[in-house]
Amino acid sequence: MYICYLCNGLDKMQDTCPNCNAHMLDGGKLVDYYGDYAPYIETDNAQMIDGLPNSSKEHQCVHVGVCSVCNHVEELIISEQELQ
Repeated sequence: MYICYLCNGLDKMQDTCPNCNAHMLDGGKLVDYYGDYAPYIETDNAQMIDGLPNSSKEHQCVHVGVCSVCNHVEELIISEQELQ
């Protein structure tokens, strides 16, 4: 079983802003922004609409990164980790 450590609060975003090199904050899963009920979509179903054709097979979760300094926003692909 694979899980996204960011979604489950087990890790913090480590990415830096491409504009100013400041720390990026995790804005949550991209699919959570798709509509009022989007945060309630099951993970497997959300991976079907996240914009990446193979995110489910490649165990990827798309998050929104927001720069803590310049407010630059971008989509970041997070690799899910296998639970053992």
